[in-house]
Amino acid sequence: MAEKETKNDERVSPYSDKELEYFREIIIKKMEEAEEELNTLQRTLRESMENASDESAYSYHMADAGTDAQEREKTYMLFNRTRKFVKYLDDALKRIDNKTYGVCKVTGNKISKGRLEAVPHTQLSIEAKLKRR
Repeated sequence: MAEKETKNDERVSPYSDKELEYFREIIIKKMEEAEEELNTLQRTLRESMENASDESAYSYHMADAGTDAQEREKTYMLFNRTRKFVKYLDDALKRIDNKTYGVCKVTGNKISKGRLEAVPHTQLSIEAKLKRR
């Protein structure tokens, strides 16, 4: 497979192919865990909706219905947050594939290995992240 010529504005990963594979394994593991969590949350939402439609308005206290609705909303928010996390992980895999992984999008500097191990989908070095606060 021939290497593409890199554009002037395209950054190249500071990490070797072996290191990129190491990060790929971390990301895939996190993605599998997140997708398992998505399945669990989706099942919980489905069961919650089924139970809500089964209850009679007369045999069910309004406060209980409100609590259940709040729990469903919380579960739905967590589901969306996890789905977003999976997308970030998928984007990180794409950066590994095109060898732009591990470069801060703000400073253009290398993102430390420790930071990438802790937050493998990050696109910011710790310096850039601290400046954003």
